[in-house]
Amino acid sequence: MSARNPGMPLDLAWVSKVRVNTQAVLKRAQQIQGRNKNKKQWQAAWLLRAVTCIDLTTLAGDDTPGNVHRLCMKATQPVRYDLLKSMDMQDKGVTTAAVCVYPSRVADAVKSLKAANSSLPVASVATGFPAGQTSLKTRLEEVRMAVEDGAMEIDIVINRTLALTGQWEAMYEEVCQFREACGEAHMKSILAIGELGTYTNVYKASLVAMMAGSDFIKTSTGKESVNATYPVAIVMVRAIRDYFLKTGHKVGFKPAGGIRTAKESLVWLTLMKEELGDEWLSPRLFRLGASSLLADIERQVYTHTHTHAPSNTRPIT
Repeated sequence: MSARNPGMPLDLAWVSKVRVNTQAVLKRAQQIQGRNKNKKQWQAAWLLRAVTCIDLTTLAGDDTPGNVHRLCMKATQPVRYDLLKSMDMQDKGVTTAAVCVYPSRVADAVKSLKAANSSLPVASVATGFPAGQTSLKTRLEEVRMAVEDGAMEIDIVINRTLALTGQWEAMYEEVCQFREACGEAHMKSILAIGELGTYTNVYKASLVAMMAGSDFIKTSTGKESVNATYPVAIVMVRAIRDYFLKTGHKVGFKPAGGIRTAKESLVWLTLMKEELGDEWLSPRLFRLGASSLLADIERQVYTHTHTHAPSNTRPIT
C-alpha cells in the first residue's frame, strides 16, 4: 500500500467552487476506451499487471469459511503455474493485491492466509456496507472489530445522504472518525457514485473523502444499479490529481462493480497511466475490485501463451 494520506483541514472554499464539465468528461472517457496501445506481444504482461492489482472479492450472503478459504488460495496463486512458467514468471510471486470480505469473514481469511504462509492483506468492507444506513456508533464499532480480527485494509462507505444534501462538514467529520477507528489499517472510501446524482457531487465527495484522510477512493459497492464507469473514473482521478498537486499526498483509486473482462482491465490500466502516470499502475495506488474478472484474465493469458486457445476463449480485439 502507498504511504498514508494524512488528510488536511476541510477546505470548504475549494469544495464549493467545484464545477465539472460533463461533455468534456464524456469525450475524454470515449478517447480512453478507444485506445489500443497494448500491442499483442505485451498484452499478457499487462494482464498479469492487472492481476496484481485485483482485490479478489466475495461479498455474498452465503459466504462460508470454505468459500473464503478457496478465495484466499486463488488469491495466492491466481494464475496457473504452467501459464506463468511459459512467461518465465513462475518465481516472481504473482498474487492478487488483497482479498476482500465481509467483517464476519475476516478471521476466516486471516487464518487461511496464515496457514498458507502468505502475507497477502485482508480487506474488509465496513460501516454498514452497502447502504451505510446504520448508526454511527455501530459503523465505527464494525471498523474496530474488523481491524481487531486482522483486517489491514478497510473499505468504508460514505453516508450518501450527507453528500446529496451538501452537508460536507458532517461527511468530513464522519470519515475522519472512520479514519481514526482504522488505526494502522489503510482506509478506502466507497463513494457509491451511482447514488450521488451528478459528476460535480462525485468530485466534491472525492475531495472531502481525501481531505478526511482516505488512502484510496473507490467508485462503488458493486450493489448499486450503476457502478464503475469510465466517465466517473475520469472525475475521481482528476480529483486525485488536483489533491496531489495541492497537498503532495498521493491517494489511490479503486473501481469496483461490474468489471468482468480482461479487455476492461486493460482499459482501466490505460486510464490510470494516461491520467495519473506510471506510479498509479501498481497495487500501492490502484486496485480493481472484482470477483469474476480473474477467470477471464486467465483465459486471455492462455490465449497469448498458447497457439490454440480453449474453445470457449476469444482473444481480445
